[in-house]
Amino acid sequence: MDEEIHRRIEDLIRQEQQLREIGAEDTDQAGARAADLARLEEQLDQCWDLLRQRRAKRKAGDDPDEARPRPVEEVEGYRQ
Repeated sequence: MDEEIHRRIEDLIRQEQQLREIGAEDTDQAGARAADLARLEEQLDQCWDLLRQRRAKRKAGDDPDEARPRPVEEVEGYRQ
């Protein structure tokens, strides 16, 4: 499961990089691109949060498969 999450993170990062490269070339779609980037960043944050949950459960001796993705609002509300 962790490997699947890592692959998803890598895919999201690739998508983010592609959008940023396109953004440097095309300013006509800046608003739509900004919204797409925001969604990608939220998904990345959710994936990283899920990995942290899984690691914490594993370290505590619990089943990491009990970890569940949290809503964007919850993940984005964390203080860094």
